[in-house]
Order: sequence, then C-alpha cells, then structure tokens
Amino acid sequence: MSPIFSAKCAILFLLALVFKTEAGRIVVYWGQDAREGTLTDTCASGKYGIVNIAFLSVFGGGKKPQINLADHCDPFSNGCQRVSRGIHNCQNLGIKVMLSIGGGSGGYTLTSPDEARGVAEYLWNNFLGGHSNSRPLGDAVLDGIDFDIEGGERHYVVLASRLSELSRGGSKVYLTAAPQCPFPDNWLDRALHTGLFDYVWIQFYNNPQCEYNTNNPRSFKDSWNTWTSSIPARMFFVGLPASRAAAGNGFVTTDVLISQVLPFVKGSPKYGGVMLWNKYTDDQSGYSSRIRDSV
Repeated sequence: MSPIFSAKCAILFLLALVFKTEAGRIVVYWGQDAREGTLTDTCASGKYGIVNIAFLSVFGGGKKPQINLADHCDPFSNGCQRVSRGIHNCQNLGIKVMLSIGGGSGGYTLTSPDEARGVAEYLWNNFLGGHSNSRPLGDAVLDGIDFDIEGGERHYVVLASRLSELSRGGSKVYLTAAPQCPFPDNWLDRALHTGLFDYVWIQFYNNPQCEYNTNNPRSFKDSWNTWTSSIPARMFFVGLPASRAAAGNGFVTTDVLISQVLPFVKGSPKYGGVMLWNKYTDDQSGYSSRIRDSV
C-alpha cells in the first residue's frame, strides 16, 4: 500500500469515527420484563448506547429504598447483585448504564429537603462511587441516575443538587430525566432548570396533546422546540414506545419516524437520539433494528 493511499484511508477512518460519534444514540429501559433477556445480552446486541435499569421504585416517605427488577431477580435475597456482571460487560463496550428511579408505581415521594439529601446519599453509596456493605446491584459503579418521576413531593431539585455535590472531584456522574412532554413537567421542572442534567428523554407518548401526529405535527414540533430552548440540558432525545403494545398511545411507525420526525429533530444542535420503552417490546417489534442507521 502506498503512503498516499494509506494516508487517505486513515483520513477516511477518522472521518467515519467523527460521524459515528456525532450520530444519535438509542436509549432503552431494561428491567421490567424477564422475557427481555439479560443486561449482558442487551448491550451485546449493538443496538443501544445507553441502558436505563428500571426501577428503584420505592424511596422517601420514611421507607427503605427498594429496587424492583420484576422477575429478573429477587432483591430481598440479594439476588440482584448478579446484575453487576452485566453492568461491567455493558460498560466495557462503552455503553452507559443508569439506574432509573421512580416509574409509574407511585411508591415513592420526597417529603422534605433533608429526605431528598438522604436519598441522594443512599444512591451515591449503594449504586455510584460511595461505599456500602449492601449494594443491591453488586460492586459495579453505575454511570448515573435517571429521574423517571411521575409523582411525589417536589424536592427533586435537592436530590439532583446533592448527587452533583457528592460526585465532585470523582468520576463523572450523569443525571438524566424522562419527563412527560407537556411543558413544564409537573414534577421535575425546577430540577431541570438547574442545568445539572446531561440528557433528557422526553416521553412523547401517553400525552396526546404533544405526541407526533401525522395529521397535526405542529403540536409535537412546538413541544420539542419549547423543551430544547427552555431547559439547559446537554442533549435531548425523542422518547417513544417501541411497539403499539408498549403504551396507550403515541406509537410512531418506523417509516414515519425516519421520514418525518428525525429530519425535524436533527435540526436541533442538542439532538441526542431516540429513547425506547422498553427492551422487551423492542425485541418483539424490531423497532431499534429498523431505525438505528437513521438515528
């Protein structure tokens, strides 16, 4: 191979890396259906750039924080500590793994700023860079905390701030959020305005007033523009159900996503990709496989 040809190949390779890095990522929620397979298999599929482990569904209100990974494992017998291996395997592939707190169960709240700080310290010591003898997911250090908040008192700004304080001087701890698309979010608005959040995947489903509708795309576009211009986060993602069965409404076919939604949202310098709920329904529909080259 001539030096000139070799140099051209190197340049093309570097350009390919740049474009790959700048491309959007697919985020998926894992943990609420044992039929979705292991965390290791999820990451090894090559479909996802970020995985949210769902959920830490009990915290605050004087309750001991409790993780719930459906039938994947039994947290009461420390059975979920084996998930640590999957977390390590994902991270070795360059995939970020978050712990998602909240969800739709309603078993959580923050009754005071002091309680919010206490929950932050629990998260830090049991899932992040702190130390505890009873880490529910084993010794793996997660990349961050995802706020999927659908209820409770509004002390999440204190929770986010304390997590940020605890992580100073150490490895980066990502803060992410999954607000509903109506703006402002009923629970996370103040927290999101702190500028502490890296990624926001907006749930454009189960909210007809701001979902994508081919007959009236303006409501979706207005909502996207409002979110990306009002909240000081690094990147925004379009949150969608991975199949019609995954949500009550808001499903967007892959053809429409590729031809109509993605060309619009990619116009934002803060575009980050697509979030899918959830891994099992994505397995059934093949949604991520059909969109990943376009995201």
